[in-house]
Amino acid sequence: MSTAPQPSAVPQPPTQPEAIRAALAQVAPQLLADFDRDRAASTARARADVSAIPLRTFTEAWAVEVAIARHPETAARLHVLEARAGEVADLGEARDIAAEISRIRNAAAEAGLRTAGEAAR
Repeated sequence: MSTAPQPSAVPQPPTQPEAIRAALAQVAPQLLADFDRDRAASTARARADVSAIPLRTFTEAWAVEVAIARHPETAARLHVLEARAGEVADLGEARDIAAEISRIRNAAAEAGLRTAGEAAR
């Protein structure tokens, strides 16, 4: 039996706020309030700094969240690992958990940001 994530019915959106929000509404609607709050804060920071960096950071971070949420089994595993990380006392187990969380998030970042590069072409 394969443990590779199954393709999601919702495609990974380009890293544009409205596209990310629309995908999030389908795969993880419980995160919309956080998305909207982060978007408002990033917009305010961008205006105050006269810089696009806060908005770029915001869209890239949420593209990763969508990339994870598109695969419910992966998202569930990540939540279990994050909860366990807050409880574990054994240093070896903590390292193993951190490594697995890192692998999940790095793979999601690669998937989420690759889409941005494809959309820019």
